[in-house]
Amino acid sequence: MKKYDSYKDSGIEWIGEIPEHWEECRLGVIGGFTSSGIDKKIVEDEPTVKIINYTDVYGNKEKILNTEKDYMEVTSPQSKINQHSVKKGDLIFTPSSETKEDIGLSAVVVDDLDNTAFSYHVLRFQFNKEVNLLFKKYLCNNYPVLNYFSKNSKGTTRQILGREDFKNAKVVIPPKSEQTAIANFLDLKTSEIDEIIADKKRLLELYEEEKTAIINQAVTKGINPDVPMKDSGIEWLGEIPEHWEVKRFDYLFDFSRGLPITKADLRDTGIPCVSYGEIHSKFGFDVDPNRDLLKCVDDKYLVTNDKSLLQSGDFVFADTSEDLEGSGNFTYLNSSVPTFAGYHTIIGKPIIEFERRYVAYYFNTLPFRNQVRSKVSGTKVFSITQAILKFTNIIFPLISEQQEIVDYIDNECARIDSKKERTEKLIELLTEYRTALISEVVTGKIKVIE
Repeated sequence: MKKYDSYKDSGIEWIGEIPEHWEECRLGVIGGFTSSGIDKKIVEDEPTVKIINYTDVYGNKEKILNTEKDYMEVTSPQSKINQHSVKKGDLIFTPSSETKEDIGLSAVVVDDLDNTAFSYHVLRFQFNKEVNLLFKKYLCNNYPVLNYFSKNSKGTTRQILGREDFKNAKVVIPPKSEQTAIANFLDLKTSEIDEIIADKKRLLELYEEEKTAIINQAVTKGINPDVPMKDSGIEWLGEIPEHWEVKRFDYLFDFSRGLPITKADLRDTGIPCVSYGEIHSKFGFDVDPNRDLLKCVDDKYLVTNDKSLLQSGDFVFADTSEDLEGSGNFTYLNSSVPTFAGYHTIIGKPIIEFERRYVAYYFNTLPFRNQVRSKVSGTKVFSITQAILKFTNIIFPLISEQQEIVDYIDNECARIDSKKERTEKLIELLTEYRTALISEVVTGKIKVIE
C-alpha cells in the first residue's frame, strides 16, 4: 500500500501521525449536536411524522439513511417537527447502548427525507464545514473514534456518552478532493469484503443444515442403508428399520416438575439450577454444571423439593415458549453433579434403560418437534404440558444400535464443527481486516489516491 510523502503528529494518542496536509479537529468545531423531544407516543389531532430511531442506526451496515428505509411513524406538534427535522448531510448518532462497543455509532442522511425527524433516542449532528457526503459515514465509524467513544461512555445497565464527550471527540479531515476518493475506495473495498463474509456466513448455514440432515437420517432411519424397512404406522415418520419399535413418551419417562421459585430465589452459590430461560437460550440439548455457569438455589430444597432434583441423564423441558419453534426445547443433565430444575419446567425421569444422547438427538428432530408443535396452544406464549409430551412417540432401536448411532452422529458433527470453526475464524479475520482498513485509510496511513 502507498504512503503519503510526509506526515505530522496529529496530537491524538490513539491516531498517531497523519499526512502533513490533513487537518485534525474536534467534532464540536466542525458542527453542532442537537437532541430531540420527539418520542414514540401517538397523540390524536397532532401531525404525523417519520422518525429516525436508534434501531435505524444500530446494525445499519451501510451507515446511510435514505428514502428506501421504512421509518417509524409517530405524531408530534408541528413546532417540534420543524425544529427536529433532518436534512441531507446530517449525521445521526447513538448516544447510548447496552455495550461500550456499540456506543457512538453513526449514519449519514444521504437523501432529502420529506417529513422526517429524529427521535430522542439519537443525536443529530449538523456540519458547519463542507465535507463529502459519503465520507461522512467514515468520519466517526472508524476504530480510533469509536474507541474514544467507548472509553468515555459511562453507565451500569446501559452505557451513555455525554454531549461534551461527543463534542470533544477528535476526527481527521483530508482535503475535500481526497475525501471523495477515500469514500469511493472504502465503499468498493468494504463491499467486496462484505460479500465474502456473507458467502462464509451462508456456508455456516449450510453446515448447520448438513448436521440437521445427518441427525434426522440417523435417528429416524438408522445408519445402515441396507437394513429392511417397515411402515411405522405414523404419517409424519414414514418407514423405519424393520426391527425398530415406536414407543410412547411415558413408556420411557416419569414426570415431575421443577422448583416453584422465581428469579429472586437464585443466587451465586448453593445447588446448581437450570431454568426454562436457560434451556431456550444457553443450555439446550445438554447441561453440565462443571462446564456451564449456572445460578444456584438454597440447599433447603434438597429436603422440601427433592422431586425437582435432577440425576444424571434426567431430561428437562421448558413448559412455555414465546414462539412455536421453541416448543419442545429441552436439556438433559450430562453430569453426575446433582442439579435442580427451575421454574417453568417439566422433568422427564427415565424409567427404563436407553442411551440418553440418542434420545436427546431424537428430541431435536422435526418428527418429534412437529408432534409437540401440533398440540401446543397459545398466541404470544405457547404452553407445553405433561399430557402433550406423554402422547408423543419415540423411535426406539436396540440399545447397542442407539450407541452406534450416537457415535456416528458425534463423529460427523465433530467433523462439521471443525469446518465451522475454521470458517468462523476466517469471518473474524475478515471483519478485523475491514475495521483495520477503514481506520488506516481515514487516518492517512494508507494512500488511496494517485
